[in-house]
Amino acid sequence: MGAIAVRHGLTHMIAPVRPTRKDRYPIKPIERYMNWRRDDGSLLDPWLRLHERLGARLGPAAPASYRIDGTVAEWESWLGMALPESGDYVFPGGLSPLAVDAESDRCTYLEPNVWMVHNLSSLANRGSALRTSR
Repeated sequence: MGAIAVRHGLTHMIAPVRPTRKDRYPIKPIERYMNWRRDDGSLLDPWLRLHERLGARLGPAAPASYRIDGTVAEWESWLGMALPESGDYVFPGGLSPLAVDAESDRCTYLEPNVWMVHNLSSLANRGSALRTSR
């Protein structure tokens, strides 16, 4: 994707990244989780860490980048678990809690992600070096 962006004259690429281990910490806000680091200074989340190793920097959090609405019955069937009353529920694989409103028969899941900003100048320089060396 970076090479395509460079061919179109872009200097940066912004990638929406779904943190792969956020489901282990669904009640922690993405704005805090995304900044957690390991003892070696690298980002805790493996997918964010990979982007950082590729030269990207953390951009802003997107706490509601993906929304899924459904009835209580739909969510119960999707999750294979009962949602007996209104409130927030943690479920396997969810990056944030599911909001259940039993009285209105609505459930809303807002999934967070993180924008990672890739500087493409090194790709652009390699591309121009390759073009001039031919």
